[in-house]
Amino acid sequence: MDKNEILKWSRKYDRDAGFWLQKEQAVGARFRRAKTMTLEDLAAIVEWKFRDSEEKRKRTLELVARNSEAEVTRVSSQVFCVTGCEDAYRVNCLTMLVGVSPVLASIVLAFFDPKIYGVFDAAVWRGLLGNEPPNLYSTANYLRLLAALRKTAARYNVEVRTVEKALSKQSADKKKS
Repeated sequence: MDKNEILKWSRKYDRDAGFWLQKEQAVGARFRRAKTMTLEDLAAIVEWKFRDSEEKRKRTLELVARNSEAEVTRVSSQVFCVTGCEDAYRVNCLTMLVGVSPVLASIVLAFFDPKIYGVFDAAVWRGLLGNEPPNLYSTANYLRLLAALRKTAARYNVEVRTVEKALSKQSADKKKS
């Protein structure tokens, strides 16, 4: 994809996301303003991710509800406030929370800072890196995907989340046809 295609597909993603885009923007704005995440915010991330899968949504909400408000606040403030820390540190901190996988951690980070983070998704992996490896959803593989997303974003001077949304939307539309 060139820059124009990335922007076109990203805009299409945004148009089709509607309410969920508004939710993403509201949660992200809260993260940036408060420099912390609440248990309610974490539940909103789960709702956003699993909006099309009632069973996964319910199961993951039950898991994340096992975290205390204090634990979510402590971990998220470490992730959001510590400057210059490595991406692996941020992902590993978030995955210390019950029910938070590298995928959910990637969503938290992408909502917090869409300039440098994107959502960990198999379709995006295939779009940039080809066939996904066994056990795709690991921190190490997210970091590989993130490096590829950042390289593409830098080449076209766009946000990482913009590239990721474009690849995600293009893949979803190809599936439909």
